[in-house]
Amino acid sequence: MRGFLLLLYICSSCLGAVGGETNTVSLSLTDAMARARTNSVNAEVALNQLKSAYWTYRSYKAELLPELSLSASLPSYYRQYTPYMNNEGSYTFVANHYLQMDGEISLTQNIWLTGGKLSVNTSLDFYRQLSNGPFNRFMSLPVALTLTQPIFGVNNIKWDRRIEPVRYKEAQAAFLSATEEVALTAIQYYFSLLMAKENLSIATQNLENADRLYNVAKEKREMGRISQNDLLQMELNLLDSKTELTDCESSYKSAMFQLISFLDFEEGTLINTEDPPEAPHIEIAYQDALERATENNSFSKNMLRLQLEADYAVARAKGSQREINLFAQIGYTGTDHRFGGSYENLKSNQVVQLGFEIPLVDWGRRRGQVKVAQSNKKLVESQVRQQTQNFRQDLFILIERYSNQLQQVIAAKRADEIARQRYATNVETFLIGKISTLDLNDSRVTKDEARRNYVNELFMFWYYYYQIRSLTLWDYENNSPIDADIESILKN
Repeated sequence: MRGFLLLLYICSSCLGAVGGETNTVSLSLTDAMARARTNSVNAEVALNQLKSAYWTYRSYKAELLPELSLSASLPSYYRQYTPYMNNEGSYTFVANHYLQMDGEISLTQNIWLTGGKLSVNTSLDFYRQLSNGPFNRFMSLPVALTLTQPIFGVNNIKWDRRIEPVRYKEAQAAFLSATEEVALTAIQYYFSLLMAKENLSIATQNLENADRLYNVAKEKREMGRISQNDLLQMELNLLDSKTELTDCESSYKSAMFQLISFLDFEEGTLINTEDPPEAPHIEIAYQDALERATENNSFSKNMLRLQLEADYAVARAKGSQREINLFAQIGYTGTDHRFGGSYENLKSNQVVQLGFEIPLVDWGRRRGQVKVAQSNKKLVESQVRQQTQNFRQDLFILIERYSNQLQQVIAAKRADEIARQRYATNVETFLIGKISTLDLNDSRVTKDEARRNYVNELFMFWYYYYQIRSLTLWDYENNSPIDADIESILKN
């Protein structure tokens, strides 16, 4: 009872010193992970990364839709001198004083199949001469159909259609994995606090026992039933217990502050950790985990994206060896000094232009760029194979460790029970003088280590389990995929 009261006093005093009033919150491991997924800074970073990827994907999707735009100049005023060549070939400068306005509305659609661009335009230009007899002039382009098409060049839109959806799926999977990694961090901080709490409890109990045993030892020494050396050993145990308790208090404060900060609780909150759930008997086969990780994890999507980007770089380098562009426009135009007249008696307006740029001598620069892109592609392929092998190897080792960890937890739990019973028995035996202080100290150390080992083994089990969850994005307890309503999350 004294140990329990002392523990409560230490917890309340150390947290009261940190933030004044204290607010005690009982928190299970499941609660800690749930709060970490919504309140921690790590979760916020993961959400912002997802939002960035979402808007990048939205921008790509917008490139595939028609774009309606308006451009205008209202107005442009000029009063200047410009050079003019007369019939004899000599130059002179003439004064220009005019006002100009123009506007255009265009509807543009990218053609993903060919990489070109098709647009429908309508425009109107207004020109007013302000000197030498002012007059107005209008020129209309009621409708014009324009095609801009690169020939033999790389089709950027086509490659974006292949790469961008993969990139967005990769970002979604990375977000889900990140939320599981946030849970992993919560597990680490939670068990750190739990271990600190266990150490504090152990230190408090040890101090209580050491004080009681030292008082008994003094009485026995007065009766001559133990040696002076045993009495000094008991006093030394008491001093060591006080030092250990001080260290445990400091560690407990640090672990408490870490968890409070990570879970975004108010300063001064006191978290009362609950016993973590028992390790469930869930068998996970490597082949099953590999299939789920290949299907769900962002790693496989990242590898696919890297390969696609390497292929895109090769296509872009080959396309730059020669550039041929086609520009064609067909429509009608009209001009008149009146606004309405510029839309009458329309005349055909046609433009066809084929331009090309083919290097004759570039000393192998473009060919070198192709070779560099091809070499980088082979390098990416090798890196993908290597990273895939490492991923599978790490997953296999993780599954093996997880499979063995359940037995470790069971053994550690039983060892903890035995060590506690043994120490309690040895205390009573020491009080009647049947064992030495060395045997008593040995059983105390064994008891403490067994308890710490059990908590640590339980921590490793849950850490391995949530590592597997983060890689496979599969909930093995409920036998269901780890998913989220991305659209709903992004709206919040």
